[in-house]
Amino acid sequence: MPGAVDLSLRIKNLQVAIETVVRGKPEAVRLAIISLLAGGHLLIEDVPGVGKTTLARSLARAFDCTFRRIQFTSDLLPSDILGISVFSQAGQCFEFRRGPIFANVVLADEINRTTPKTQSALLEAMSEGRISVDNQTYCLPQPFMVVATQNPIEHHGTYPLPESQLDRFMLRIRMGYPEAGAEKEILRLQNLRPMVDQIHPVLQAADIIEAQRAVASVAVEDSLLDYILTIVEATRQSEFLLAGVSPRGSLALQRAAQAAACYEGRDYCIPDDIKSMALPVLSHRVIVSAKYSTPNKSSGEAEEILAEILQSIEIPL
Repeated sequence: MPGAVDLSLRIKNLQVAIETVVRGKPEAVRLAIISLLAGGHLLIEDVPGVGKTTLARSLARAFDCTFRRIQFTSDLLPSDILGISVFSQAGQCFEFRRGPIFANVVLADEINRTTPKTQSALLEAMSEGRISVDNQTYCLPQPFMVVATQNPIEHHGTYPLPESQLDRFMLRIRMGYPEAGAEKEILRLQNLRPMVDQIHPVLQAADIIEAQRAVASVAVEDSLLDYILTIVEATRQSEFLLAGVSPRGSLALQRAAQAAACYEGRDYCIPDDIKSMALPVLSHRVIVSAKYSTPNKSSGEAEEILAEILQSIEIPL
């Protein structure tokens, strides 16, 4: 892949721009960028107030693109997301007025606060980059990425995302609370640090498309494909999991590993790319068996089970 190092430097500039606002969370920023490079969608899950929305907005501001934010509430309708056909008196016909889904980066804020019917309005857009309304198909702008934030399901007034919806997200990450030093810096610089709207784009949308094409050409040897399949098969055979990883999950792990390699300036994957991406890519795609699950802890338990599976599998040399 010619220019892999140059591309990596431009990607690092993207991370630096985001980190001027999102303090003390380099790993969360790295994974968000990897999801963008891989052409996937990102689910950020954590308690309110830890910077989920700030990360999503910063990612969109750091490259020159269209951005829309949708605040998901219990009364939101699918047409509020996709758009609606209205009758034009001038043309004596129905005209489609596009909804906020028509943007390069769409922030679905608190996605689990709306009903399953409205959540499902995103399925076609996330899978195929297009939507269907009134027997018409409309292509979405490219690149296209949904960044969704989600409060933990134990919070009041939330609707857990179904497995089919979760499976559309390439990565699920958690922000976590900042370390004491980072939080002190946030407090010290609260009136001095740049606001999200002051971030200057460091890349164009065309650069992101170029990077996504470069990711698709990153070499993955057969031994690494076997490594991915061994991990996936182990999730399907585990007695601790009711449902293992689907083929879509296998593809997502491969693409995320390719993006991780591209992020590091390589045009080939190594085993660490796969191992490092396994938890954020796979943990939301498995279902912990009720026999081994504790209420409200299934996501954390899924990560623990996957970590044990990874430890038990021999890494290819």
